[in-house]
Amino acid sequence: MLTIRMATEEVHATIVDFQLKMAYETEGLTLDKATVERGVMQVLRNPQKGRYLVAEQDGRVVASLMLTPEWSDWRNRTVLWFQSVYVLPEARKQGIFKKMYEYVKQHLVLDDEAVSGLRLYVDATNLNAIEVYKKLGMDGDHYRVFEWMKS
Repeated sequence: MLTIRMATEEVHATIVDFQLKMAYETEGLTLDKATVERGVMQVLRNPQKGRYLVAEQDGRVVASLMLTPEWSDWRNRTVLWFQSVYVLPEARKQGIFKKMYEYVKQHLVLDDEAVSGLRLYVDATNLNAIEVYKKLGMDGDHYRVFEWMKS
């Protein structure tokens, strides 16, 4: 049975592990574990920075994602960004992210007038993820995300 819920501090180590694996798998990046540990804890302790959701299958966390709020002056409402999406390899292709997406859409967007919609960014080479997002009805045709990051 799959359960989706807001994450709490007891799953901190699992989320950190997922973030380290996801960065390496999707972008070939080896992140500093201590920095990620502090960053994940910042989110868990400060919901204004974001919120994590986890999916549990038979009592084991098999997926997580972070929702980050962005204020839209155009809409006078918040847009939630999906970030740091990770599903364990052995749990993929079971519709887990789809169920997490539907949970967010139903419980955190449609039921909340203060939230305008959902966005995400994806590495252009992550074709599997892009296909999943398209199947959910999301499109990447309208905006492109550009960034500059301090080293």
